[in-house]
Amino acid sequence: MSAHATTSASPTTSASATRPQWQRAALWLVGLELLLLFAPTLVWLWGRWTLSVWHHAHGLLIPPVVAYFIREELQGVKHLPASSSAWGFAILVPALALHALDAGMHTELLSAVALVMAMPGLSLLFLGVARTRAILFPLAFLAFALPIPLALTETIHLQLRYIATAGTSSIVPLLGIPLFVEGTTLHMATGSLQVADACSGFSTLYAAVAVAFLTAYSTRSPTRRVLVLLSAAPLAIVANVIRVVALVVMVVWQGPGILETFVHPLSGMMTFAMSLPVIFWLGGDTRRDGPLVQEAHP
Repeated sequence: MSAHATTSASPTTSASATRPQWQRAALWLVGLELLLLFAPTLVWLWGRWTLSVWHHAHGLLIPPVVAYFIREELQGVKHLPASSSAWGFAILVPALALHALDAGMHTELLSAVALVMAMPGLSLLFLGVARTRAILFPLAFLAFALPIPLALTETIHLQLRYIATAGTSSIVPLLGIPLFVEGTTLHMATGSLQVADACSGFSTLYAAVAVAFLTAYSTRSPTRRVLVLLSAAPLAIVANVIRVVALVVMVVWQGPGILETFVHPLSGMMTFAMSLPVIFWLGGDTRRDGPLVQEAHP
């Protein structure tokens, strides 16, 4: 008796041989067209990331970090044959529909969301199911590059402002500095400092959560993963309170004019920098033996 192998139809086209030249050309043509289509969105994102240190500046770091992790993950599955999955269109078509909707609404944000949505679809078309599965987290991590509209976070901003004000008003008198609080405004003998939305610490919070997810993904211990994720928000809030306290001290020392110098935006960057070492420390040893994602061999 002889055994006969049976195959079933699948949307994934596995290529043990080299992918045909026409197919490679078609895929690259699709990629180029999408790049041109989303070019205005990329310009808009760049503008949002570079607007100021108070508005999603961490977004500048997300693409290179994602590119690095994608490269690392693909190194672990390079033994897989080249393939392409038609399931990519199931993701790509809705993403293009959302982009078309934004073309009429001119929000740009919906188009940015569509761009992030399109990435897994492109990965399925170019790399296939197995390799897309290997880089699924880096692709999802791109969502942290998206700016969050103030209208959706206004309540969070307000609560963070109150927390920063309360924390500062509790610490500053311990330094021997008289302080009077009016709403979210701190009055000192030499001037006043208003804890506005830009000083609420939301940008630091958003960036710290992004770093926490990345650290949790890289670390070995499940316990440390949970610890890192739970500690990100408190660390960002405490770091922002320390920053506001430092600004109050500088206003008392140099006067309100100090807030108009480079010290003010620099303090925002230092707030994020203060959170990073603690997050990495809580994550412990993030080195892994071999690639982050291992493919099971049949």
